[in-house]
Formats: sequence, structure tokens, C-alpha cells
Amino acid sequence: MTEAYIFDAVRTPRGKGRADGSLHEVTSVRLSAQVLDAVKERNGLEGHAVEDVIWGNVTQVGEQGGCLARTAVLASGLDQSIPGLAINRFCASGMEAVNLAANQVRGGAGEAYIAGGVEMMGRVAMGSDGAAIAVDPSVAMESYFVPQGISADIIATQYGFSRDDADGLAVESQRRAKAAWDDKRFDRSILTVRDQNGLAILDRDEYMRPGTDMQSLGALSPAFQQMGEVMPGFDAIALMKYPHLERINHIHHAGNSSGIVDGAAGVLIGSKAFGEKWGLKPRARIRATAKIGTDPTIMLTGPVPVTEKILADSGMSIGDIDLFEVNEAFASVVLRFMQAFGVDADRVNVNGGSIAMGHPLGATGAIIIGTLLDELERSGKGTGLATLCIASGMGAATIIERV
Repeated sequence: MTEAYIFDAVRTPRGKGRADGSLHEVTSVRLSAQVLDAVKERNGLEGHAVEDVIWGNVTQVGEQGGCLARTAVLASGLDQSIPGLAINRFCASGMEAVNLAANQVRGGAGEAYIAGGVEMMGRVAMGSDGAAIAVDPSVAMESYFVPQGISADIIATQYGFSRDDADGLAVESQRRAKAAWDDKRFDRSILTVRDQNGLAILDRDEYMRPGTDMQSLGALSPAFQQMGEVMPGFDAIALMKYPHLERINHIHHAGNSSGIVDGAAGVLIGSKAFGEKWGLKPRARIRATAKIGTDPTIMLTGPVPVTEKILADSGMSIGDIDLFEVNEAFASVVLRFMQAFGVDADRVNVNGGSIAMGHPLGATGAIIIGTLLDELERSGKGTGLATLCIASGMGAATIIERV
């Protein structure tokens, strides 16, 4: 089997996902094209060098509809001979793009791919595509559907996490993200986004709130309590499935949940022969990939079983992993991961996460793989695992090994 290597990883800064965000006037296609061009130019590639572009995006409607990946290729400096594949595995779409590309290389279906994703949450609203699991009563009732915020609160209730636990993790995410930016830890991967005149419009994650502390978070009301208890009563649905809980403890709010942002990221993946052809040195080997389905109501516990699966498949143990990137969709997701594996907090999301910097759905999986790679190189460590929880009950993971 051919080994699959990461040769480069690049991402845009994350802009606030609203009308006053710095990236609001940039379309998904144009932001994706800037990432594709950066990968091409940074690595001295010709436009025909890769087999395909595999691109994740979640809300595939309107300007993010159609095959966005192919449109981005045509808007970029890549040759028109390069096709494009748009994929959707909800929050893990960017990771699934990378994993799919790696496994294509491993199987001999082409020597190189650009894989990643995009989400312009300020331009294309989350949920605007409609999802049967949420809007079709026959499906929603059978699956005991509840919104993700309720799921996060169910995790907190089930596994005993308090509001202070969640807020403490959020404060630390903000502190670590600021420290990482101040220490220029993201410099190798960050692409300055430019407008059509070539003027820089964003060169730094703008969602961060570095002044966040326990007192400021303590002033926030739980975001999902009303929808749980009053309208339309999602707590009652959850308790029909989990009667042992008796009640749902609502601990999540905007400050300890991931931010709504715009952003894109791309990873250059190829074989050893591809690197030799273009004079590129591999930065890491993709050692293993995995995905799994989980309970669709509690929904966000996927990082635990998918990590168990990927470790078993690769013959590794949790102690073999030096660093972890666990997407901070909600604080309880990360708290549960650390609890399940007994992993110290100083090995998880060491440069902050989506609570501080935001979660551009289709791009995040590729972002955290790139962040993990940069930190392995900076710290001199060898092996890292990235994982995400996924809407409707799934999990995805990737293990990379520094070369």
C-alpha cells in the first residue's frame, strides 16, 4: 500500500460570521479559490499537479450549492482538467475530505490531492438547507431529535460536568488562543485573505475574546434552557429516551460553545513519488483514519468511540498519542473526551480551539489537522490525533505522524 503524506496545510483566519465580519463580502467560492491558489503557489506546483480537489461544506444551498469544489477549481489557478468533489459529513466535512484523499492515495487512485473545506456562516445560514432529521416529523420522532445545544447539555448531565467546568475550559481556550497568536504559532499556515484589488482584509482570527474570565461568562444565561423546557420542549423528548436523567442540566451558552465564523482550509496530500517529482519534503504521514455512527440524540459523543476505533485499527494505545485536537463544538464534548481517556488537559487543544476562534463547519476538520501538524513540529513531538463530534450522531478521527 502506498503511504499518504501531508506536504502542506494552509488556512484562512476565521472571520466573524455576521454582516460586520471581515470576510462577509467574500463568497465561499472565492475564499476557497484563494486557498487552492495558496497551496499551488507555496509548493511551486503547476495547475495540473493534483488528481482532484475534495472539498467539504455543510450547508450546500445557494452560493454554497452545486459542486462547490469544482466551481472553486474553475475560479482558481488550477487547470480545468482538475475535477472537484463536494462532500458533506456535517462538522467533519473538512476532515473527511482529507481522509478520503489520503485513502485514495493509499489505494493508488492518483498521486496527489488538495483536500479541505469552507463555510461562510455569515452568508449562508446554518440549517438553511433543511435537514430531514430536523424538519420531517416522521424521522425526527423516530430518532428522538433534539438540537445540538440540548445534546451538549445532555452530555454534561450524563457525565457530571458543571457550569464551572464548562466555563473554565472556555476561559482556558481563550487564553491559549491568544498565547498562540502572540507567539506566532499559526504563522506557517495562515493565509492573509485579500479582496479583488489585492488589498488585505483579514490576517488574524477575529472572533477571539481574550479578556474572557469566569465572571464575564457567569453573567450569561444558558442558551438552550428555554428551547429545552418551554418551546418546543426538547428536554421532554430527551427524557423519554434517557429517563434515568430525571432532568437536563443546562450549562452551555455562547461563551462556552463554538463560535459562528467564516473560513476555509486546505491540505496537500500525496505519495512519496509526488513529493520527489515536485521537490517537496513530506511533513507528516497520515497513519490512520476512521469514522463511526453513534446515538443520534446525545449526538456529540462520537470522538470517544471513534478514537477507540482508530486506535484499535492502528494497533495503538492512547498513550502513543502525544497531542490531541478535539473540536470544541461545546465544552462538554472536550470534557467528556478527557474524562473517557484520562488525558491531561495540557495535551488537548494546546493552542485553543473553536470556543475561542470559531467553528466554520465545513472547514474545521482540515483546520485542526493543520493546527495539529504545526504544533507537532513546533514542540518536537511525534504523533497526534484529531477528532470531531458530528451532527446526527457520528464521529471522525485522523492520526498523523510527523516525518
